Amino acid sequence: MKRVVSISLGSSSRDKKVEAEFLGEKFLIERVGTDGDIEKAKELLRELDGKVACFGMGGIDFYVRAGRKKWMLKDAMRIAAVPKKTPIVDGGGVKDTLERKVILDLEPVYGIPVKGRKVLVCSGVARYSHAEAFLEAGARILLGDLMFVLEVPAKIWTLRGLHILASIIAPIAVNLPISVLYPTGEAQKEPKPKFRDVYEWADIIAGDYHFIHRYIPERLDGKVILTNTVTDADVAELKERGVAWLVTTTPEMQGRSFATNVIEALLVAISGKRPEELTEKDYYDLIERAALKPRVERLN
Repeated sequence: MKRVVSISLGSSSRDKKVEAEFLGEKFLIERVGTDGDIEKAKELLRELDGKVACFGMGGIDFYVRAGRKKWMLKDAMRIAAVPKKTPIVDGGGVKDTLERKVILDLEPVYGIPVKGRKVLVCSGVARYSHAEAFLEAGARILLGDLMFVLEVPAKIWTLRGLHILASIIAPIAVNLPISVLYPTGEAQKEPKPKFRDVYEWADIIAGDYHFIHRYIPERLDGKVILTNTVTDADVAELKERGVAWLVTTTPEMQGRSFATNVIEALLVAISGKRPEELTEKDYYDLIERAALKPRVERLN
């Protein structure tokens, strides 16, 4: 049995372990949270290096991007440098393939209207492929990077605007501690309702679940939430807040939709290759062969 382990800076209360079979091979898939402790994450990576098929790195990405321009996160590079034998991925390959496909399939395959709809993408630099895919599908987008990352009450309405702001801010921001830029550990648990106007404006709210949840209002009646990592408790909370549809770009496994880094680590393990050897076409082929489908669930 191949073992895939995601070491996350997120809360340990969201840990999960499942066994699953893909293409006739059995896998043990684990998510281990370190409650924002980077040194603990590095310690776990050292301990398991060479003992698992692939690592996922959760709660932080290798880089942020706008168009083809990428900026590497300092904290992420410190973590990614630890394993010497086992490859480590952050989910970027899945964001640009599986997640993009799910968005383009929303209307024609799953019957959820996208063309002409208003979409809040919580962070364009973290989910650039989201923004591109929604625009391609005919939606109007609002990019919430300044609000959801920096708590600045300013809206970005175009990819060009995102490119300009990212070129100014990203070179500085990537050197900040990840806890300043993204909810880690205990900060993932209790939302602080804020920026209600953008939640109310949107028909579809898309992005990392912890960004969505960070400032989530009491009611989201009739909204579509497109995200990835959710637990049973998260689903119950969204239902209680009035969400109409929940779409997780990653499949449900025993009540849990894992993060993109977990799914990418799984695909690397299935392929038997190093991450750097996999092309975009390889990812699409693996997704098709492994029959990875999104969770599309009517909540209200």
